[in-house]
Amino acid sequence: MAGVPRKLVVEVLAAKALMPKDGEGSSNAYCVLDYDGQRKRTKVKTKDLDPTWNEKFEFLMSDLVTGGDLEVNVHNERNSGTGRRSSFLGRVVIPISSVPLKPEAARWYPLQKRGLFSHIKGDLGLKVYTSSDQLMKETKMPSEPKDPKGPKPDMMADKQPMPMRPNMLTVPEADFTVKETNPELGKAVDYNHHYDLVEHMTYLFIRIVKARGLAAKDADGSSDPYVRLTVGHVKAETKIVKRSLDPEWNQVFAVGEDKVQGGTLELTVWDADKISKDDFLGGFMFDLSEVPKRKPPESPLAPQWYKLEAKSGKGRAQGEIMVAVWWGTQADEAFPEAWHSDTGGHAHFRSKVYLSPKLWYLRVNVIEAQDLNTRDKARLPEPYVKARVGPYQVVRSRIATVRSASPFWNEDLMFVAAEPFDDVLHLLLEERVGNKEEVLGEVRIPLSTVERRIDGRPVPSRWYVLDKSGNQGFSGRIHLRVSLDGGYHVMDESLNYTSCNRPTAKQLWRPSLGVLELGIHSANNLLPMKSTKDKRGSTDAYCIAKYGPKWVRTRTIFESFSPRWNEQYTWEVFDPCTVLTVGLFDNRQANPEFAATTKDLPIGKIRIRLSTLESDRVYTNAYPLLIVTPQGIKKMGELELAVRLSSASALNLMHAYLQPPLPRMHYFYPLDHKQIESLRVAAMNIVALRLMRSEPAMRQEVVQFMLDTDAERWSMRRSKANYYRIMAVLNGVMAIMNWFADICSWKSPVTTVLVHVLFFILVWYPELLLPTLFLYMFLIGAWNYRFRSRAPPFMDAKLSQGEHIGDLDELEEEFNVVPANRAQEVFKYRYERLRGVAGRIQNALGDLATMGERVQSLLSWRDPRATAIFIGFCLLAAITLYVTPFKVVAILLGLYALRHPQFRDPLPAVPLNFFSRLPSQSDRIL
Repeated sequence: MAGVPRKLVVEVLAAKALMPKDGEGSSNAYCVLDYDGQRKRTKVKTKDLDPTWNEKFEFLMSDLVTGGDLEVNVHNERNSGTGRRSSFLGRVVIPISSVPLKPEAARWYPLQKRGLFSHIKGDLGLKVYTSSDQLMKETKMPSEPKDPKGPKPDMMADKQPMPMRPNMLTVPEADFTVKETNPELGKAVDYNHHYDLVEHMTYLFIRIVKARGLAAKDADGSSDPYVRLTVGHVKAETKIVKRSLDPEWNQVFAVGEDKVQGGTLELTVWDADKISKDDFLGGFMFDLSEVPKRKPPESPLAPQWYKLEAKSGKGRAQGEIMVAVWWGTQADEAFPEAWHSDTGGHAHFRSKVYLSPKLWYLRVNVIEAQDLNTRDKARLPEPYVKARVGPYQVVRSRIATVRSASPFWNEDLMFVAAEPFDDVLHLLLEERVGNKEEVLGEVRIPLSTVERRIDGRPVPSRWYVLDKSGNQGFSGRIHLRVSLDGGYHVMDESLNYTSCNRPTAKQLWRPSLGVLELGIHSANNLLPMKSTKDKRGSTDAYCIAKYGPKWVRTRTIFESFSPRWNEQYTWEVFDPCTVLTVGLFDNRQANPEFAATTKDLPIGKIRIRLSTLESDRVYTNAYPLLIVTPQGIKKMGELELAVRLSSASALNLMHAYLQPPLPRMHYFYPLDHKQIESLRVAAMNIVALRLMRSEPAMRQEVVQFMLDTDAERWSMRRSKANYYRIMAVLNGVMAIMNWFADICSWKSPVTTVLVHVLFFILVWYPELLLPTLFLYMFLIGAWNYRFRSRAPPFMDAKLSQGEHIGDLDELEEEFNVVPANRAQEVFKYRYERLRGVAGRIQNALGDLATMGERVQSLLSWRDPRATAIFIGFCLLAAITLYVTPFKVVAILLGLYALRHPQFRDPLPAVPLNFFSRLPSQSDRIL
């Protein structure tokens, strides 16, 4: 081997479980490689404690150097402006004498400290070997026979390293898939609330009611008592009752069984003192082995009086305390309002239920104005109307079509209003004079005085006198027709994954079709979202679930990467073709000083379309939590849920597929797409602001994430996803064309002969064409039943075009809400306009893909009820067409298609209703 140039090859694959050092619970890791005076560096992987590089480096090896070490240092890049660019995360030193002469399997090297006080953890995955031209020739093995099944896994790994995750070298396909779980359900059953979709969780409940006859410690003969309880390492305190010897607390504490250490519960009563130490008033201890167990629907355990005892050797304490202690589960009625050991005792981090405000469409029909008083009497005015509702909704009409003192518009201006109607409709009649806008008059109409309607019957119009500031004379009047339309469904979600389509007016609601039950079990392997004071990674997770106007929020589990909630919630279902949305967030409101400025961060989101669920079946699955980052789609952990859709009547569910998906007003008095989108943005803002006013408040960023406020924004990734969706739909057409080409080329003589026979039969008996087609589709649908999905569809990383990103600049553009390049205003305007146009094209491609995917879903059993209806119709149509002459069928279909408009219904036909309710892949796009 003398004289043959050698190279040291180092493949930096990945790292796992790095120390968070960016101040937010993560790291921006990169590697620096040093050998024999040669230095190389990997790319930076931002916000990732398990980064994957898969980068290959080569170092020249001198013949004079036979030893030495390869040193790989891992650093965290910092851009804080402090002057310190990086911090140390660990290093690996490999003696060259131990490096093999040919590629071997990758190894995990534990990261080493640089000094005594270094805080280091984690492992680094490397593949190190030497190579030369002679060695490469020897390792090709040309005499080895080819494997018909493809290259060996080891050779594949050498040619194209796969991304890494902890404890493996390659990423399994199941990483981003739904996994079925088998939890033990039904143990926490409450016969009043039916907690049968969650697992059993045992809690020690302590109800502290009141005390009497306590000792006085203050100068005025009173005390400020409170109770302190201690169970193992768990400590909690009641509120302080000022100036009372007979205080009442009536508080309940729930301590998880996993946190109960030891066999005793200690209760002590103290007198609060701001100046010196709190004074001890007495206490006593419970033996937990004697605590009774309670299961609903048993009545609550009656509290008892217990005498307070003094510390040993200090005499007898005064007073008694009323306490009840029992073992229970999360199904106990005291659990929702109790102090929880896993929430840190924060009352505003308990589970809560929220309701969206009732939204109405406000229609303002601007008809005409008369006797306008303008400053320039010689010039005819060109007025327009500017209307405002609330702080954000401003709509402007066109310029009047008639230039006179009595202009005419007859234009509808639409707004969103929420109950209770506290806002005011403010109309300004303006015209532009030069570069200024001159107000000709204004009108203020309280929304509480506006007439409500539930159908299209017009409300009476009314003349309103225009007011003008500084003008005591008559300024004219305006003719308006104002109404609150309750026949529409006010959209605050995208129509592709809406959770409700009922009209606003309650008298137009149809009866409930069933019940949706959701059990939120736990999350697994969550990534750290922030760092604590002692520089540890931490996550304080809680779940939000939304269906219809009802939002639910679980309690926050503090400092846990695998939190367990086991909470169950129920919704009424009025339409099976709707979507349940569940999101997971990191709570950052524990510190009240920064609660107003700190935003809760999303960890992931899941959508489940109800129509893909079989009735009365419990689905227990672990869903991957995926989120889009500038480096691609990242898995943040898994969320375990149990879902069940119950229905009293399967016929009612199937009948819903034949109904229009939206209320009748949407078809008799339709709104254009641009108008609907602007109203949807207004509705989202109203919902977010109202929920922020709840106590405890639901954060605005949480509502916006759940409602997908960025759905209309331009994204190269979404455009690619929609393009490949269209191509997947067209693949079926291309497959038929390729099959026909194979028939014509006699690729399979037997198949070609059979097609000739079938062709002659259909030509000779054309009446068999349609029944054969329907029968064939029935057989395909029945055959595909065995391949139906056993789990609800999930957020698909591959479908979302986020698994492999070729150009990170595309994702940078997606996250760049405002262009970072501060160019001229005209350039910025053109750039934003281009993004708006591209966003509309993107949505149009998505709509086209949705139509094709709905056709595909007819026979794929993605929606079991829809496929059952369709194949049942196919069987019935096949039998009917077999016994009915073809000419009769053709004449009836032709006459129906060409029927007179007088015989047409403005509502969509039944086939269109059925088609519009079929599922697509749109609710799986991130």
